[in-house]
Amino acid sequence: MSDKGTMEKEEIFSKVLRAGRRTYFFDVRATRADDYYLTITESKKFTNDDGSFYYKKHKIYLYKEDFAGFNEILQEMTDYILDEKGEEVISERHQKNFKPEEQEETNGVPAAAATSPKAFTDVSFDDI
Repeated sequence: MSDKGTMEKEEIFSKVLRAGRRTYFFDVRATRADDYYLTITESKKFTNDDGSFYYKKHKIYLYKEDFAGFNEILQEMTDYILDEKGEEVISERHQKNFKPEEQEETNGVPAAAATSPKAFTDVSFDDI
């Protein structure tokens, strides 16, 4: 490979964000004309049945002429999510058997109803 080809792929500045099974790589790279652009790579770890693992990667190339629009929409979208859902991460929602609290049942009775005062019955200890 020529020096130009090597320079094209060289990282000028990099940052890494580790987030559970995902890792995000932010890399400033140079074009052949020696201008800079940004690549954002999401790498997600998966495990095979035999215990070995592999990574799936997705990459975005972001050029200077798109920075302002990208930043504006990214900020708008992240603000919307935080305004609507808050900053708390509810990790159990990612579990396969997750049921929202109002849909969980106890002996066939929805959880909200089972814990309400109306759900309790007066019991006389003479009946036991």
